[in-house]
Amino acid sequence: MTNAPIRVLIVDDHPMVAEGIRFLLENEPQIDVIGTLSNGQEVIDQVEDLNPDVILMDLNMPGIGGLSATEIILERRPETRILILSMHDSPEYISSALTHGAAGYVLKDVPTEKIKQAIQAVMDGQQYLCTGAKGSINPANQPDREQLTNREQTILLQLAQGKSNKDVAQDLDISIRTVETHRKNIKRKLGISSTAGLTRYAMEHGVLQGTGAKF
Repeated sequence: MTNAPIRVLIVDDHPMVAEGIRFLLENEPQIDVIGTLSNGQEVIDQVEDLNPDVILMDLNMPGIGGLSATEIILERRPETRILILSMHDSPEYISSALTHGAAGYVLKDVPTEKIKQAIQAVMDGQQYLCTGAKGSINPANQPDREQLTNREQTILLQLAQGKSNKDVAQDLDISIRTVETHRKNIKRKLGISSTAGLTRYAMEHGVLQGTGAKF
């Protein structure tokens, strides 16, 4: 077991917020804040070079938001822990963050000690929900069927257009294995076992017509 500090990257489009969090954490000997970025595209572009252990990710940012960035980063670096740091405490936000692969969810107004606990928890492989977030999540608030993420919706559209896994992988700049994993998850979530079934589902729900239907 290593005693090396946890490498933390902060992503928030409000500089004062990002620098404030950095200030609160940088004196912690077990945490090394390696930088602050302002949007999803920046973290996607720089995550390989920065090599963070944990990313503190805001949800609402210009361009690529926190949820899409989380999904794309985890496709490329599944070992990265992403902790959503947000002011939104509604069940919809929290459930969506977890669905997209976030390891935890913390509200921005929690004490610094809670943020430190969250970083350590997700680094240890646990899921972390702060008290306010836990109170918003309960079985009664959960949908009967898992929702498709934005990435899965994009892949469903491409598959329904007749594209192969290889074509989708090239279009989205991801591996064929990643496409296969998404495809398997889409089938599981929708309860569909065949590609023809996916195409029929897409047609029936207006996906191929670009209606922006909810899944």
